[in-house]
Amino acid sequence: MKFNVSSKTLYNCVSAVSKVINSKNALTILNNFLFELNDNSLTVTASDLENTLVAHLEVMDSEGSGKFCIDARRLVDLLKEMPDQGIEFSINDDNLSVEINYSNGNYSFIALNGNEYPSNESTEGDAATFSFTYPVDQMLKGIDNTLFAVGNDDLRPQMMGILWDIKPDSITFVATDTRKLVRYRNSVAAPGHEGSFILPVKPAAVLKNVFAKEQQVNITITPKSATFETPSYKFSCRFIKGSFPDYNRVIPVDNPYVLTVDRHQFLNAIRRVAVFVDPGHGLVKFKIEPDKMTLRAADNNFCTSAREEVLCDFTGREMVIGFSAPYLIEITSTLSTNDMVIKLSDPSRPGVFLPTQEEGAADDLLMLLMPMTVTDF
Repeated sequence: MKFNVSSKTLYNCVSAVSKVINSKNALTILNNFLFELNDNSLTVTASDLENTLVAHLEVMDSEGSGKFCIDARRLVDLLKEMPDQGIEFSINDDNLSVEINYSNGNYSFIALNGNEYPSNESTEGDAATFSFTYPVDQMLKGIDNTLFAVGNDDLRPQMMGILWDIKPDSITFVATDTRKLVRYRNSVAAPGHEGSFILPVKPAAVLKNVFAKEQQVNITITPKSATFETPSYKFSCRFIKGSFPDYNRVIPVDNPYVLTVDRHQFLNAIRRVAVFVDPGHGLVKFKIEPDKMTLRAADNNFCTSAREEVLCDFTGREMVIGFSAPYLIEITSTLSTNDMVIKLSDPSRPGVFLPTQEEGAADDLLMLLMPMTVTDF
């Protein structure tokens, strides 16, 4: 086999596909890319048995066809340092030796038999399978808004991923770790189907990093896995087993007191005050009044404390409540509007964090954070 390809084009391809490969694999062959040449079309595949990513690219002057496996780390590192110019791959079909030639030198590899690479093709029936096309930017917005809230408790595996709650007219993305919860509903595109699944963190990160420049993605859902396909990439991943908690039950339906504050001022104040929190719990206390809020934090172990005031607009009476500084920073950083709305009921009930409605009616973002116990201000 033989083919020519641009080094930069191939590097962009293999660096994207390599994001699926684990640092340690149960099967040695999974440390390799699977290359498959067919006429002037080359596919590059990487897999960890749970997730499989395939990239397609066009090559020139191809001779022969077939498939072989080549060491992923070594190839990515080589192409990263290579200048942007045409390179030639020559593969000996008998002993699977690989020669990479370009104007200034050549490199030699020993490939593995491509037929030994494990296949991750789904064998599930078509009874519960459905497909729809979805805008990539809306999919990535759902992942961006929820990924930080995913749990990491092995005893609650159902919370270690993002719930996709698909309705005929919208998709709702949900993540929670029991302390915070994020729900993002988007109705820009109508899937036309109904179903749900829990997407693990690794596939979510792959979609976020690899598909960012794509326009539309065709999503095929089966009972155990999903396939995301664009003209450049095809990504298959398995779901987390189990049922996601009923997120609608924990979202307060009536938080009567509304706090409106400049998000940037609020975020900067929390970051400054958070320097002085006790790292054991990260508590920041808030004394909220109709026209301002006072933030306090203290670390008694080192006799340090902080106090700051932020202007706000609050519809309720004076309230003292406490929240975790790291969680507040995550939530406030994820919101994108200039002003932020916080709906409260009492110091023991969760607070609901919302953006001001500037992003359009098709977006519905809600974040919930459990308060911490405050004995005194």
